[in-house]
Amino acid sequence: MTLPSHVPVLIAGGGPVGLTLAALLAEYGIASLTVEADDDYCSGSRAICISRRSQEILGWVDADQPLMATGLAWTGGRSYFRDREVLHFEMPHDPLQRYAPMVNIQQYAIEEYAHQAMQRRPGLAALQWSARVLGLQTDPDGVSVQVQAGDQRQTVRADWLIACDGGRSTVREAMGLKLEGMQYEGRYVIVDIEQESQRPVERLAWFDPPSNPGSTLLMHRQPGNVWRVDYQIRDGEDPEEAVKPENVLPRVQSHLDMIGETAPWKPLWISIYNAKCLTLDRYRHGRVLFAGDAGHLVPIFGVRGLNSGLDDAGNLAWKLAWVLKGQAPDSLLDSYSVERVHATRQNLAYGAKSTEFMAPPDFGFRLMREAALRLALVDEAVRPLINPRQSAPISYDASPLNLDDGAPQAGPATAPGQPAPDALLQEGGAPRYLSACFGAGFVALALAPDAALSAELDALAAATQDAPHPLRVLRAGADGLRDAHGQLRQRYGDAPSTVYLLRPDGYVLGRWTAPDAAILRAALAPYYPSVAATATKKGQA
Repeated sequence: MTLPSHVPVLIAGGGPVGLTLAALLAEYGIASLTVEADDDYCSGSRAICISRRSQEILGWVDADQPLMATGLAWTGGRSYFRDREVLHFEMPHDPLQRYAPMVNIQQYAIEEYAHQAMQRRPGLAALQWSARVLGLQTDPDGVSVQVQAGDQRQTVRADWLIACDGGRSTVREAMGLKLEGMQYEGRYVIVDIEQESQRPVERLAWFDPPSNPGSTLLMHRQPGNVWRVDYQIRDGEDPEEAVKPENVLPRVQSHLDMIGETAPWKPLWISIYNAKCLTLDRYRHGRVLFAGDAGHLVPIFGVRGLNSGLDDAGNLAWKLAWVLKGQAPDSLLDSYSVERVHATRQNLAYGAKSTEFMAPPDFGFRLMREAALRLALVDEAVRPLINPRQSAPISYDASPLNLDDGAPQAGPATAPGQPAPDALLQEGGAPRYLSACFGAGFVALALAPDAALSAELDALAAATQDAPHPLRVLRAGADGLRDAHGQLRQRYGDAPSTVYLLRPDGYVLGRWTAPDAAILRAALAPYYPSVAATATKKGQA
């Protein structure tokens, strides 16, 4: 197999993050080559809980529809101490939302859907199986990457190299970079079994269950009549022995007996895991960028691993596209590192708390956990302490991209750096979700703009028409999108002529009440040079 000698973007690693990033770049018109050491999608369930934010990102490449058609949506879960329920939690949701809070689906399905999205743009997104990175040399203008593809060793020159090659990243190792943080000793066996069940789709957790005394056990239903079972092994138990079927299957059978799941079953996949809270301190190193597990390892508890990797892809894709299309200087990519390292540190903080509860690292933590569980049996006020804190979008409060807040009265939920809340609107008689407008260019959302502001927004949109992804103007009000359910008013305020400038990845860049033309042009000029040129011509005139 012969690889191209030069590509704009080389993606090392064809897991869900690398494939999603390739599909996103293709949507922006950026060509990439993804090299993957394996010869097919991954085996076993691996990451299984896909958050609302991740569903939105996959929707930017039309990979959300098969996910929603196949995956199992869920909104909450239950925790048990021994055989008694101590927590029933519900994540925020309502029937008008575009996506469920979480969808259970095996990781290999996400890889397949992202790959299908790539294949819809064959001239822009290529994937080479059975090809691995061997080494690399960087310079100010790009990266020369040595790749083993089949029986050939080749050099591929890339303008940019994106490392999505997982926790054992070859790219990271070749650059002499190390993940920093902590690793927990507690280990969990992960088992996929096939068994029919009529139970609701929920996150289920047992602490010290009679079926497996002294252990913690988790269960999730997955498509295809598959149960995902995770259980903690005992201190001192040999990990190699722990994953042998003769030791795994009796423990699974004991638990199925306890909860009354009596249908025949068979094992599909067995693995072992221990929690890690590790990250690079920077995700940009010259022309090399890191995403997903190559840059950070997050505990599975709270399902932040794959979801944070997909958020990396959503953040990076538009910025790299803007740089490669000449719409912005490459310093824009520094904000990718700033924002996503911040997000990782937030995820690690939550993940560490969850891990210390799910797999207590020492006697003191075990004692406090048992005290909390015992109190939760009789005191509802204690129960929130054992809430697993599911994944949620991270705000970029200190992002270098944030603009001064020109509408603080609208509230903190839509301030610069916040993920823009979704809202179900109506255009004519058809429903339209605000989030469906993300994933392309910038969006200007104007609440009941007056005639002068509306004309200025039209002028700005016209000035960007020759850009690869022009500005999109959305007007909410009598002559535009109707807020039939009151969600826009509730989440964005109701001050007339308020304008929100939203980034391609759905984050708030800036907001103002009745802004003048100069403010809006200054906000857009770093991303649309044509806006700056138009302003200069006006000034000269």
